[in-house]
Amino acid sequence: MASSADVASGPIPFDEMLFPDGLPRPAHAPMIETLTGLGASGLSERARQRDAYLDRHGITFTLGERERPLPMDLVPRVLTGDEWRRIESGVIQRLHALEAFLADVYGPGQVLNDGLIPRSLVTTSTHFHRQAWGIESPNDVRIHVSGIDLIRDESGEFRVLEDNLRNPSGVSYVIENRRTLAHVLPEVFTHHRVRSVNEYPERLFEALVAAAPPDARDPTVVVLTPGVHNSAHYEHAFLARHMGVELVEGRDLYCRDNNVWMRTTSGPEPVHVIYRRIDDDFLDPMHLRADSVLGIPGVVNAARAGRVTIANAIGNGVADDKAVYPYVPALIRYYLDQEPILPNVDTYDLSDPEQREWVLGHLDRMVVKPSDASGGYGLVMGPSATDKQLAQAAADIVAHPRGWIAQPVVTFSTCPTVVEDGVIAPRHVDLRPFAVNDGTNVFVLPGGLSRVALPEGSLVVNSSQGGGSKDTWVIDDGTGLSQVFGPLNDVQLPPSAPDSVSEVAKRHDAPTSHDERLVQQERQQQQQSADPPC
Repeated sequence: MASSADVASGPIPFDEMLFPDGLPRPAHAPMIETLTGLGASGLSERARQRDAYLDRHGITFTLGERERPLPMDLVPRVLTGDEWRRIESGVIQRLHALEAFLADVYGPGQVLNDGLIPRSLVTTSTHFHRQAWGIESPNDVRIHVSGIDLIRDESGEFRVLEDNLRNPSGVSYVIENRRTLAHVLPEVFTHHRVRSVNEYPERLFEALVAAAPPDARDPTVVVLTPGVHNSAHYEHAFLARHMGVELVEGRDLYCRDNNVWMRTTSGPEPVHVIYRRIDDDFLDPMHLRADSVLGIPGVVNAARAGRVTIANAIGNGVADDKAVYPYVPALIRYYLDQEPILPNVDTYDLSDPEQREWVLGHLDRMVVKPSDASGGYGLVMGPSATDKQLAQAAADIVAHPRGWIAQPVVTFSTCPTVVEDGVIAPRHVDLRPFAVNDGTNVFVLPGGLSRVALPEGSLVVNSSQGGGSKDTWVIDDGTGLSQVFGPLNDVQLPPSAPDSVSEVAKRHDAPTSHDERLVQQERQQQQQSADPPC
């Protein structure tokens, strides 16, 4: 079994299974013995069984006009109890601060008045929606579901790569990866006590019910999907089925007198909570994109009237805008008076002339990302980019500094991965823990989605760019969360004179043909990405 030092030149990545001397870390030793006993031929056969199992059960995603099994590696990723407690505490802390930030931005705007974050940075975000100002959830929750992307740097420290607070996807693959691995490779579980991931749908349902309007005695929850052409439609159907609720499209719902109704064969039924898996812009053609054929006309009015809860809330994307990301540690200190448990990756604000000038002189050492994109699209990896690509990136940054961020290349940690012909080799991984907030407690699913860059040396883990996933284990050591936080609505704004959000930039959508509009909207992706679990 190769070590991570064999992957690429440059900084040696942190190997999560092996010490630098090649000896196994304690939690991994029994697994190494099991995998070694199977050998390359045995692992190749289990890989064949895995693909057949995924295909038979329809566990797929859409890429390149084609349904295919999500690439799932046979070697699980193992996190110790101590490692997980730090991750769990850090995710909960971060969500407290981001919830407070969203309540502030769409309420008094105190953080903007105090100048902690530039007002123009917030109001020019493509995900800032004036229509969401003043809309309050019955239980003061805007981020009902989140996915916080983490990487592990060369020293083994977990860092936040980005926040996903709109429609984070991939949790269905977390659950299915566990079931698949238990079916095709049960031997690896023999010597480990692993925390379960099966309770997620129940936790999600309970959180959605808790967000219902207070006068709804028996709340009706639905999952709103763009339709079967969406790349993550499998997940939408999976969650609806496991929560025991209806999977609907926009045409199945309508608004009347600020109430939302669902069309059924037995007549209209009231809807109280919409777990939507479509982007803000397409949600309500009366208030957002007028050409949307996916949403429900009038649903924003119903939410403002307190007759329906939209989960996640409209406008959350301003808090996971990559240009806002560098300010999150300061937001944690501002709202919580605490030091961040999980640090950010160093990030350059290209709106700042000095930082922009420095980055433009060192583009070949940087990763440049669009501030409002996801799924690995638009990303420029400086060390591997051509001169033409670097020149284009520089021109784009100069033309629109607000639209880009830059980060130094961080060497993700590696985990052993089964590659061609059953050979085990190190590959780079990241981690997306999923958190569910019911207004009283935040539940962080033990493990989350580990994405793996399958091409040798690649740092791009998105499945749309050739990545796969791993079953992620949290070893059950019998202890609980290391740090306990109170309800999110206990977070208080710092004392200052409140003011409303102003100086909102106007936006215009370029016209498109009817055919283009239908194709675009039917195939709309999570966070406008073609990568379902990213």
